[in-house]
Amino acid sequence: FDLSNDVIRGLDSGKSHIDDLSDEDVASMYSSGFEATTNTECISLSDVVVICVPTPLMGDGSPNMEMIIEASRTVASSMKPSSLVILESTTYPGTTDGTVLNLLEEISGLKAGSEFSLAYSPERIDPGNPDFGIRNTPKIVAGYTENCKERVVAFYGEFIEKVEPVSGLKEAEMAKLLENTYRHINIALVNEMAIFCHELDIDLWEVIRAAKTKPFGFEAFYPGPGVGGHCIPIDPNYLSWLVQSLGYEFRFVELAKEISNHMPDYVSSRIKESLEKEGKTVAGANILILGVSYKANSSDQRETPARPLAEALIGSGANLRFFDPFVNFFVVGDDRFETIESLEGASDWADLFVLLQPHRGIIDNKHLDTAKKIFDTRGVLTGQNVEKL
Repeated sequence: FDLSNDVIRGLDSGKSHIDDLSDEDVASMYSSGFEATTNTECISLSDVVVICVPTPLMGDGSPNMEMIIEASRTVASSMKPSSLVILESTTYPGTTDGTVLNLLEEISGLKAGSEFSLAYSPERIDPGNPDFGIRNTPKIVAGYTENCKERVVAFYGEFIEKVEPVSGLKEAEMAKLLENTYRHINIALVNEMAIFCHELDIDLWEVIRAAKTKPFGFEAFYPGPGVGGHCIPIDPNYLSWLVQSLGYEFRFVELAKEISNHMPDYVSSRIKESLEKEGKTVAGANILILGVSYKANSSDQRETPARPLAEALIGSGANLRFFDPFVNFFVVGDDRFETIESLEGASDWADLFVLLQPHRGIIDNKHLDTAKKIFDTRGVLTGQNVEKL
């Protein structure tokens, strides 16, 4: 079920709208009996209903619960007795047995735990990851009651190799926030280290390689142009908001957010510095951005740091083009850019290549060797013409 007619029409025509689901996967699903619809009648026919809607932020940085609320109302209006309702959306602890439970009970007239089952299981998806998918990524689950937990364990156990039940809904909700906050804070740490290691003339990439040789007590994180996607820049704010509602400051998250938000401007300053070494200025320079999605081998542009970086460069007078094998067009303010078709001949125009995402089709592209200079924000390229973040 989806509210979007475009999504449903696309699926019905065999076209996937997300990176991790190929058109071949869609065909296989339909041949196995899958149906896509905008008709809520499907909810009344379902034994299990999974709510997996986005959870963005309000303008002031507080949680925007509108989609969870509307989805809960939709489910409650059509669900049948004995249904298992599972929330997968990332949210703050207390949502499932608070907002969702209250709406389901109030609108349906059914009682959670006795007349229907309620559970929470956070989504764990890493787009573009060739090693871990839905089946082999352990799945955290929790139920409103023991019986609810048993039902959700049995449901996911049908198609996921390892299901990890936890004692309560709030623990499961908090686990997801901890996972993403952990990443956010550690990425911010290495980004700040990248800034001062450059000033100290220290190769941070070699530092990380050296630290990785320790077989315990260290996990490698890598610097970059900033964080993106729907998880890392967004989800820690749900936890920060909850902590602040208790009268505390979550200083780690606030500092990580400050550092992450600064990285596109820092990369812009390093690009300016790199051009000046070649006797050029940003104003009037021709700059080719390589990869504009928020992560490698994905077309997803949500919260991509490429956008604020592009805004900074355009504001400084640079001429921009981009190449991305996964993205056809890229909007920056009022400007719409279409990807160039190939890197062949791109060095004739570009004063500088800027690698933002190490996509397939970019880092293995033979035409990188012809670039006058490459500013590599991911530390994956080598050569005399490469300068690393």
